[in-house]
Amino acid sequence: MMKTDQSIKIQPKQTFPLTIKRLGINGEGVGYYKKQVVFVPGALPGEEVVVEATNIHPKFAEAKIKRIRVKSPHRVQPPCPFYEQCGGCQLQHLAYNQQLKEKRDIVIQALERHTKLKLETLEIRRTIGMENPWGYRNKSSFQVGEKDGKLLAGLYGLNSHQLINIDNCAVQHVQTNEATATVKQILQELHIPIYDEKTRKGIVRTIVTRVGVETGELQVVLITSQKQLPKQEVLIQEIQKRLPAVKSIVQNINGQKTSLIFGDVTVKLAGEEFIQETLGDLQFELSARTFFQLNPTQTIKLYNEVKKAAALTGSEKVLDAYCGVGTIGLWLADKAAEVRGMDIIPESIEDAKKNAKRHGFTNTKYVPGKAEEVLPKWVKKGWKPDVVVVDPPRTGLDRQLLQTILQVQPKKLIYVSCNPSTLAKDIQTLSSKYEVKFIQPVDMFPHTSHVEVIVKLVLKGTAS
Repeated sequence: MMKTDQSIKIQPKQTFPLTIKRLGINGEGVGYYKKQVVFVPGALPGEEVVVEATNIHPKFAEAKIKRIRVKSPHRVQPPCPFYEQCGGCQLQHLAYNQQLKEKRDIVIQALERHTKLKLETLEIRRTIGMENPWGYRNKSSFQVGEKDGKLLAGLYGLNSHQLINIDNCAVQHVQTNEATATVKQILQELHIPIYDEKTRKGIVRTIVTRVGVETGELQVVLITSQKQLPKQEVLIQEIQKRLPAVKSIVQNINGQKTSLIFGDVTVKLAGEEFIQETLGDLQFELSARTFFQLNPTQTIKLYNEVKKAAALTGSEKVLDAYCGVGTIGLWLADKAAEVRGMDIIPESIEDAKKNAKRHGFTNTKYVPGKAEEVLPKWVKKGWKPDVVVVDPPRTGLDRQLLQTILQVQPKKLIYVSCNPSTLAKDIQTLSSKYEVKFIQPVDMFPHTSHVEVIVKLVLKGTAS
């Protein structure tokens, strides 16, 4: 007798009850209907909901809430009026303390799925949160558009190409909100042509604002489809008059049909090329395209945890493998014998050198290139790191770099990750030679599903 497939396949638009077991990596509720995985945006662990299937995939289904039968005690009313449509945040409907617990759980799930480690023996610490988890983002990029003669500025809605006009974003720093609103007002008053994606006519595409949270200095970047900016002089005068904190007004030209915000050409319109920002004892110059952490308050907590994990004594050679403008390495430099870093973006390396020089560090060396190519050359010449710090992109560590680390065998590896899944996979690879000392989640983006993690790994057979 032939064996038939007993599993009942969920049909599109099918309505069924579901108990939510946990949060998924993107902040959605996860439940099981007849052993099939169902993802439900907006549902919370512990809730009993009635859902309607929206998308069916071979290995899972997506569904939307029709009604909530049993509500989570941690469910709260999102304070932001745009929360439902915007999609920029995923967890405003979950009480903040509980968000911190669920983010730790997201890390645990990734380790369960992608590693063979005995989790009960690991030290997985509580998520480090914020005292005030609102108004923390130091940079805002709002697309502009026009509807019925009115200028809109905001983000494209969830799964749609509808521009949501956001007057006041709850997670943005108050100064960036104010700057965006003011620039929008000036563009409207001066009737400066707004870019239209469909017709590809018009000029201003995006308003980017960034604030030095410690210094209060503001930068305004107008992203335009062409170099010619009508009424440029009066536009600059009005921005300077109404926003006295603006130290830098910049134009970036992006004429491409693309979802990328920045184009290749950047022109200073007024003031400086950059604004100043302070992190602890370090000062940084931020130009329009410099990458910088979006939540400086939490960045200091993150870097201090990295410093504690590295436990430097003054004699160590430290490698900062994805160094950017040098932030993490410089945070450690006062306690290291030498810090070396590399990055694939040459401008970042120039900035890292400048930053080291400005702070009087003479024990640093920065080169452009990939860590997996540069490090073996240094090792060949007799320079071997004692401590390696990595803060890779979402894709995790390059395969070749993992192999290089396993060959070079630094005593300590501090892994800073913004993606628990790739982190877990990399830990599994490294576990042949390294053991996990502890795992420390840090909440860099309250009310979103993102979680940053610091992992301390030590070479097996060493004490530290």
